[in-house]
Amino acid sequence: MESSEAVTVLTAAARLVQVEPPQVIEALSETLATVVPHRAAAHLSPQCAGSPLSATGDPKLTAVITGAELAPFLGSVSAGRPWQGEAEIGGVEETVLAIASDHAPRGSVLAFVLDPGTRIPEQTLPLVQTLWDVVTAHLNRLTLEIEPSVLAQSRAVAMARDVVAAELTDAHTATLAALLGVLRNNRIDDAAARTTAVELALNALADLRTDSQRDRADAGEEPAGRAFQRLADSLQTLLRHLPVDLELDAPSNDRLIPSDVAHAARVAVRAAVLAILGQDGVRRIRVGWRLNPTGLQATVRDDGPGVLDDRLDLGRIAERLRAQGGRLDVDAVPGWGLTLRIMLPVALSDVAKTARALTTTLSAAGKVLTAEPLATLGHRELEVLALLAQGQRNRVIADTLHITESTVKYHVANILTKLAVTSRTEAAALYLATASA
Repeated sequence: MESSEAVTVLTAAARLVQVEPPQVIEALSETLATVVPHRAAAHLSPQCAGSPLSATGDPKLTAVITGAELAPFLGSVSAGRPWQGEAEIGGVEETVLAIASDHAPRGSVLAFVLDPGTRIPEQTLPLVQTLWDVVTAHLNRLTLEIEPSVLAQSRAVAMARDVVAAELTDAHTATLAALLGVLRNNRIDDAAARTTAVELALNALADLRTDSQRDRADAGEEPAGRAFQRLADSLQTLLRHLPVDLELDAPSNDRLIPSDVAHAARVAVRAAVLAILGQDGVRRIRVGWRLNPTGLQATVRDDGPGVLDDRLDLGRIAERLRAQGGRLDVDAVPGWGLTLRIMLPVALSDVAKTARALTTTLSAAGKVLTAEPLATLGHRELEVLALLAQGQRNRVIADTLHITESTVKYHVANILTKLAVTSRTEAAALYLATASA
């Protein structure tokens, strides 16, 4: 970066910390207009409960940018490593510069929509990254200063609720995926398929009822080998009737680990496997755990296309891990596959423990899912969601309902927002689960 650009960025840092939060993204866009020429800029901050998404720039772009489109960057873009490439913004492919920061508990991401084919020089990126880290830390401090005790309690409950909802959604998604694998398997006759499907459903119900009992029996700790075997059992059930080979790499030692850490690792790995299954061409998944003095590392590898696209929803996984004091690292090698590394510390955050307690309470009470989440959707949104749950793509949904593909994307964005989910897969799983409740 030229010295004049460095002065511009550093001067911006001094000015931005004096700007009121609602105007920060606009001031940032104006300041970086010459350093990072762009048509629009958008900021997603999950810890901001009121308005996590803000955007400025070309009104035609800012009107259609959604949080669901920016959320995947939270998982796929590592803090300190800006990413440039093509991504779907406002329903169309755009050239994007995405910058993530971990200077807030749940992270934040800044996305610039550039002119097609534009690339920002590599030497410019470090100072832009530093500026975004400064802004993120400043905004997070301002958030915490607003009635700190009340706000902290409110955010802890809200975050715990989000974790509970995501865990329950993952559990239902895994069960539904296993059921569909059985019903779509041409090698199983109808009678055997029905018997197997009923067995899977009964096992899923039994797991919901007995999970809390097993955790209490572990008395706060469990051997790493047994904890991994519980994960292995659930993954084998999920993949048994799918054309995907599962390879397991159990931990090399069997020392005791906290039950909440083991549970968080199982949930994160299962969510990662479900995300991987949304790709085309995956035939092998390898899952392994490694223990070290500071915590647990889970690794999930596949042999898929090795491309980060809109079928991979890793943002929610990364956000959940950050709330628990962990992190998600993603390596994508085109033609070779993905490697996801899930790191969890020995002691989880208080939010994670609260979420675990709430999950146990909800499961024990039988309050898994109700039809209430769908009550916020309009008639047309329900029609779109029903077709989405059948696995239909936007073009097919548009033809079926005699509307444009852009209108379908608009409805899908509204559905994700209203259901508080970040992917089509989660929305479909929630619809199928509530529709049969």
